Amino acid sequence: MAKDKTKKQRRPRAETPRGFQDYFGPAVTERAQMLASICDVYHAYGFDPLETSAVETVEALGKFLPDVDRPNEGVFAWRDEGDAWLALRYDLTAPLARVFAQYRQTLPNPYRRSSVGPVWRDEKPGPGRFRQFYQCDADTVGSANVAADAEVCAMLAEALTAAGIAGDEFVIRINNRKVLNGVMERIGLLETSDPERDAARRGVVMRAIDKLDRLGADGVRALLGSGREDESGDFTTGAELSTGQADDIMAFLGATAAENAATCAVLRDLVRGSAVGETGVDELETMLEQIGA
Repeated sequence: MAKDKTKKQRRPRAETPRGFQDYFGPAVTERAQMLASICDVYHAYGFDPLETSAVETVEALGKFLPDVDRPNEGVFAWRDEGDAWLALRYDLTAPLARVFAQYRQTLPNPYRRSSVGPVWRDEKPGPGRFRQFYQCDADTVGSANVAADAEVCAMLAEALTAAGIAGDEFVIRINNRKVLNGVMERIGLLETSDPERDAARRGVVMRAIDKLDRLGADGVRALLGSGREDESGDFTTGAELSTGQADDIMAFLGATAAENAATCAVLRDLVRGSAVGETGVDELETMLEQIGA
């Protein structure tokens, strides 16, 4: 009699998927209390709460996601019955952009909204780096006044304090994209007459800069050059900048001085001759004055 060669089906394991966590009683309760305290501060500042779907179209999420080192561009995506690609939201900003574009005829302008909820990223997990986590966003859309940014910084300080973090336990860092654009222009990666040229390399540079806290200066410099191999053997292609170009980017990252005014002076030297860069430093100085007020 022939033996049944059908393989025995493996019993599913009772385990949490890699990069995710389970939360029990006290953790769930304390998180809810913390988020409520943060939302109270947002409400006191007049930010309107917004709740969007956890699922967006891939088109609405955009092509350039926070971490595109992975082939699937960092999102959990699937094709629905209508042949459209859908994905779990990877942050709360992309849904805001979609909402403002969709409802701009009826929304106030500027539109000030707050949003709290989980987001998902199909990235390599690591210590303190999960594939599902919460974000607490507050944004002003439709205002070019840097007073809106100063307000968010003041609100952030109050929200962190309300969440139980003492004032001497956190630092709020501010930046201005125009300053970085000025540095990019100085090193030849941003041509004002053709801003789409070198856009891909600029994206690699910006993602490298974003990893400074995690990888340190040496890791960022490697990503500005030929690339970097992590501990697991995965290789990330770099921006292929020259030594001089990389030096200017690293100087931008190391521009912090003892006082904010001195930092702005260092930044102004780095972007001297770039109109957009100098405008960015002007806006930083104005923002600092308003925060102080």
